[in-house]
Amino acid sequence: MESRLLDARDLICPMPVLKARKALKDMAPGEVLEVHATDPAAVKDFRAFCEATGHRLLSADPAEGGVTVFRIAKAR
Repeated sequence: MESRLLDARDLICPMPVLKARKALKDMAPGEVLEVHATDPAAVKDFRAFCEATGHRLLSADPAEGGVTVFRIAKAR
């Protein structure tokens, strides 16, 4: 399964989600987008985004430096 990386660190709401939406448009169903974000609201925002669009939020894991790593599988 292919995956892509989106660096959304230091961006604030709604930019991480908007950039992810744009990246997902160019991806094939089942591909995974990995997003690195520092906005504390991103956890809630990405959950809501995935529920609304049908994409699957595979994980939202904290990492060093206040970064959260999101893995999103594109919907079919």
